[in-house]
Amino acid sequence: MEKDAHLREVPVARTELLKGRFLHVVRDTVRLPTGREATREYVLHPGAVMVIAQLDDGCVVMERQYRHPMRDVIVEFPAGKLDAGEGSLSCAKRELLEETGYSAQEWAFAGRLAPTIAYSDEIIDIWFARGLTLGERRLDEGEFLDVFIATPDEVRAGCQSGAIIDCKTLVGALWLQNVMSGAWTLDWSGAMPPSVAR
Repeated sequence: MEKDAHLREVPVARTELLKGRFLHVVRDTVRLPTGREATREYVLHPGAVMVIAQLDDGCVVMERQYRHPMRDVIVEFPAGKLDAGEGSLSCAKRELLEETGYSAQEWAFAGRLAPTIAYSDEIIDIWFARGLTLGERRLDEGEFLDVFIATPDEVRAGCQSGAIIDCKTLVGALWLQNVMSGAWTLDWSGAMPPSVAR
């Protein structure tokens, strides 16, 4: 018998609620562990990446971007969603170049983040990049953002003060702090472990 059987819900049926250019919202009917049925509404997501790009001096590449749902400019690490059929590392390289103009010689997969488990199946892969070279940005049509450089101490202070509230960036700051202290190590081969490979 499965260890978590007393917790799991079994999908029974699905209704599509919205399929827009960006969001795909569904309502699933599920069978609860008790046998009763309930509904779960959530957003289907293709997955995304976040890049912690480090310069030779240890500083990191950051962005400031207006986020309409928040009605504010938000400080973030570079990130973006996977295109259809795109691999995680390919997406990380593309997003870093498009948004910041930087390309990197070395890449390391750090881990995964599920930022909104109550209402989306989104998974964000966390990548570190180093050996940076600055070129020309290739922003998408209608995309506006400022790129800036921050020290790890400035990132940490922004998290503590509330200047940084973006979930993925807070998690990225945790990774950055632990990698820089030597508490966590990275495999700079650019490969994802088989257990998480897409």
